[in-house]
Amino acid sequence: MKTSLPPPVARYSRTAQALHWAVALLIFGLFPLGLYMHDLPLSVEKIELYSWHKWFGITVLLLVVLRIGWRLTHRPPPLPPSIPRWQQAAAQWMHELLYLLMLFIPLSGWALSSAAGVPVVWWGVLPLPNLLPASQPAEHLLVLVHATLNYTLAALVGLHVAAAIKHQFIDRDGVLLRMLPGRKP
Repeated sequence: MKTSLPPPVARYSRTAQALHWAVALLIFGLFPLGLYMHDLPLSVEKIELYSWHKWFGITVLLLVVLRIGWRLTHRPPPLPPSIPRWQQAAAQWMHELLYLLMLFIPLSGWALSSAAGVPVVWWGVLPLPNLLPASQPAEHLLVLVHATLNYTLAALVGLHVAAAIKHQFIDRDGVLLRMLPGRKP
């Protein structure tokens, strides 16, 4: 049986790839950490895990701001012409939603910390300003907002990964290869 190789495609730059995979790895670690630490009883371990979660969350926020800046100044490579217009539009919407969630999730976590009256000190060194005054009603609302945004991101990331796998193994159009590191762009 002969397997067909995907056609050559335009690739993302190494910088775009590095930012993509750094943020992806952080998110893949932050989501399960958030689930795990949420229901722990109050302890030193829980406080330490929350600190790590906040540190990495603010790091995601900074990396996403860099990604957006990079994307605004460096056009992404075009999708192969074989992809139907509706799929191209869906990909555009998906990316925009992912970027919005990657911005608003860390901001909602930071606001949640502020509303809880717990300062965010990035990596234990740089104190960040409170986004809101301490407020128990705001804290309760932000717990719900932060969780909802995270579950929404998890669902969209699942669709994003499924689409990449479909393009690689069913359509064989090389779309996944555009973002894989290790090859020259």
